[in-house]
Amino acid sequence: MSATVLFVPGLRDHVEDHWQSHAARARPGAATVAPLTEDRLSLAARVAALDAALAAIPGEVVIAAHSAGCLMVAAWTMAPTRAIRGALLATPADVERPLPPGYPDPAALAGGGWVPIPRVALPFPAIVAASRNDPLADFDRVAALAEAWGAELHDAGAVGHLNPPAGFGPWPGADALLARLAG
Repeated sequence: MSATVLFVPGLRDHVEDHWQSHAARARPGAATVAPLTEDRLSLAARVAALDAALAAIPGEVVIAAHSAGCLMVAAWTMAPTRAIRGALLATPADVERPLPPGYPDPAALAGGGWVPIPRVALPFPAIVAASRNDPLADFDRVAALAEAWGAELHDAGAVGHLNPPAGFGPWPGADALLARLAG
């Protein structure tokens, strides 16, 4: 894969045993959007951090986003500052509906600018990996986001939220999807 893979974590930022952390360690030259120390629930601050990470990468980029990171990518595309080769958007969180306990409440997310979720075609090829049993988003709602974004929908099966509580660790399916996007 000649493109640099930029990993875009969700609201929980970097989790050591997350599939993104495993995949980033396995890819020489991969980059990850740095976690925020302030304004952690600000979508604008997260988009600015994504833009700064993209600006630091010469050459082609493939994005690998997870959960709310997918929404950061969608928001960034409203005013993109560079070309992107493609994006893997894994289990986007549906912040327009209440999330499970332990996640921000709807008022906090609305105050941070997270709603409504952008529903505009992305200016690059994308694959949305949707779970059949994600506690943060119904499959049909994610499928509708994929359609609005002009993205291919990949049915990842019953993988929960593709995070350590769902049993991931490494996600072997990510490699093939990223390779397809890198072309």
